[in-house]
Amino acid sequence: MLSLQTPERVSFRLPRSLSPLLFLVHVEDIFSVLPCADEMRLLSRVEGHLHYFWTCFWLPLRAHFSWSCCREFVDVSLCSCTWSHATLSSVNPLSVMWENTYTVAAIVAALLFMMYKSLRSSHKLPPGPRPLPVVGNLTHITPVRFKCFMEWAQTYGSVLSVWMGPTLNVVVSSADAAKEMLKERDHALSSRPLTRAAARFSRNGQDLIWADYGPHYVKVRKVCTLELFTFKRLESLKPVREDEVGAMVAALFKDCADSRPLNLKKYVSAMAFNNITRIVFGKRFVDDKGNIDNQGVEFKEIVSQGMKLGASLKMSEHIPYLRWMFPLQEEEFAKHGARRDNLTKAIMQEHRLQSQKNGPGHHFVDALLSMQKQYDLSETTIIGLLWDMITAGMDTTAISVEWAIAELVRNPDVQVKAQQELDQVVGQDRVVTEADFSQLPYLQAVAKEALRLHPPTPLMLPHKATETVKIGGYDVPKGTVVHCNVYAISRDPTVWEEPLRFRPERFLEEDIDIKGHDYRLLPFGAGRRVCPGAQLGLNMVQLMLARLLHHFSWAPPPGVTPAAIDMTERPGVVTFMAAPLQVLATPRLRAALYKNGSSPS
Repeated sequence: MLSLQTPERVSFRLPRSLSPLLFLVHVEDIFSVLPCADEMRLLSRVEGHLHYFWTCFWLPLRAHFSWSCCREFVDVSLCSCTWSHATLSSVNPLSVMWENTYTVAAIVAALLFMMYKSLRSSHKLPPGPRPLPVVGNLTHITPVRFKCFMEWAQTYGSVLSVWMGPTLNVVVSSADAAKEMLKERDHALSSRPLTRAAARFSRNGQDLIWADYGPHYVKVRKVCTLELFTFKRLESLKPVREDEVGAMVAALFKDCADSRPLNLKKYVSAMAFNNITRIVFGKRFVDDKGNIDNQGVEFKEIVSQGMKLGASLKMSEHIPYLRWMFPLQEEEFAKHGARRDNLTKAIMQEHRLQSQKNGPGHHFVDALLSMQKQYDLSETTIIGLLWDMITAGMDTTAISVEWAIAELVRNPDVQVKAQQELDQVVGQDRVVTEADFSQLPYLQAVAKEALRLHPPTPLMLPHKATETVKIGGYDVPKGTVVHCNVYAISRDPTVWEEPLRFRPERFLEEDIDIKGHDYRLLPFGAGRRVCPGAQLGLNMVQLMLARLLHHFSWAPPPGVTPAAIDMTERPGVVTFMAAPLQVLATPRLRAALYKNGSSPS
């Protein structure tokens, strides 16, 4: 085992399986463990434009190395290869195959030493799993990241270091550490790390979600809290919410008549999609029969294409000094941005014309257009804000309700108790409304318990340190990416009694805030980055859950026991169920109450 030492610090020891000699001779071995193994393996055979590598990669890098012998080794190797392939100087670096072993050796050596340089630090960093050269801990991270980080926290502590390529990430996994991050240190931890994909989607942070903390963020945050998510505006949009929940109930009632298992995700997702597009754009793209208009087709294609483009950059986002090998799809991003902007501008123009005839409407697009001059909002910012609302609201409520029903099917005693409360307060001659929530404490507790066990975004969107701070006694250097593992905090046995048990009574025994003031429960975030639409999101989860429980009894399909329901999470930023929930729905009320538009009273 080889040990690399600096004069001042102890060595960084490479695993024997990745010693420099084996690494250079069998250069493909390192790529076999990367997420994009097949594509990355090509790197060991690519013969490219060495002049590009020399000028854009090695020359800026070599100045940081103090060991002259290392610099000279790479210099000589690259010069030799460059001279031997001078005739290739006009060839695109991605179109020619590298067959020269010295070229590969020099590049890998540079990457190794760059990684080593990045790991040298005078800071007291949090502990964590030992990183590998070049890739850091990327090969150690399992697909469901928040679970992986929770397991590591049990070994290394509630504040841990994770290296994604050369970038230090710090993950906090306890309520105390979260309080430090989101309250005591949030002045330095409220910005965002802007990836290339996020930069394109947000027009370099001109929205709210990906904006750095500064004057722009403060302005658009003010617009959201003082104009968009006010009690008055949410009240004016209540008929939209109740109409869409009624449509969901009517569709379920129609389809459960033959007693066949239903895919609940289909119904809650359609409801969430129509609800958020109506609130934001004043548009219902999908009708009660599932038909979708032309704008709806375009809308869904834009969302789908955006997800594909974002995923295409995953590897190079983590290892920035490989980006020259994975060029940004500028043309594809430009086309996607143009499609998104054209659709949004067309909808905005429709609302401008309607406003001239009938006065401003009450949807989010109307509000932003009416206050454009007052807040000096650019068209780019308005488009970014509208799509932020779509992104934040399209999946999260549907996910939360699906998980809640899954837990209620697995815990039928809890389901019965919630239905008894609904029958006592609402009765069986009308439908439940948001006005009933204050008299339904157990229903509220069920919603909180579902959000505790299954937060829709279990790993909070990343924050960026704009200055060096301390969390849990450890240094978090400037530029570090900081994550809050909401999932781990919500299941911490030092905070929650029987943390894995679905027991809503815990929220009746103690009043625990859910909107960012109690750091044990953070489904909507906290601090300067807390979700401005938390109240709207909570109202939607409670209303959907109340209607589903009041109108139906829920059970697993024939032959499936409650305990056998698959509760595995699907990898991703939001936690869909890996296997969509299949359930039997049995109506509980008279048929007239299942018609969409039936009177609440």
